[in-house]
Amino acid sequence: MHAEPFFADPRNWVAAAFIIFFLLFGTRIWKVVAAMLDARADAVRAELAEAQRLREEAEAMLADATRRRESALAEAEALLAGAKDEAARLAVAAQDEAMAAAERRERMAMDRIAAAEKAAVDDVRHAAAEIAAAAAERVIRAELTPEADGALIDHAIGGLPNALGRRAA
Repeated sequence: MHAEPFFADPRNWVAAAFIIFFLLFGTRIWKVVAAMLDARADAVRAELAEAQRLREEAEAMLADATRRRESALAEAEALLAGAKDEAARLAVAAQDEAMAAAERRERMAMDRIAAAEKAAVDDVRHAAAEIAAAAAERVIRAELTPEADGALIDHAIGGLPNALGRRAA
């Protein structure tokens, strides 16, 4: 076997060039690659910090929304309780008003009945007075003569000064 010289194989030249390239430019390339990786790490950290901030903000918004929902539920329950109380109060007021209206109607009916009774009594009295006047007229016509009529008129005229004197006093 015959050994070829070291530099005759192109693979050795590539390996030597690669080593020389990294010896000359390795530190610079390493700095650039490290700077790129550091920049990427900083960007990832910034994104994580932003994500954390957004998460905390979302949790705060969720807590606020939960508080507002609970507050709205409590307010709705209070409004509902107030509405029930108001409905009960209005029902009692309506019942009281209905009772008062019924009492007013009853009182008005009693007043109408009393007025009708008074009108009926007045009508009966008026009819009785007319019947009595007619009966008295018949009796007077039948029993009173012209001489008795003159004596009755004279007697009435004689009593006029006494009657007028009592009225003036």
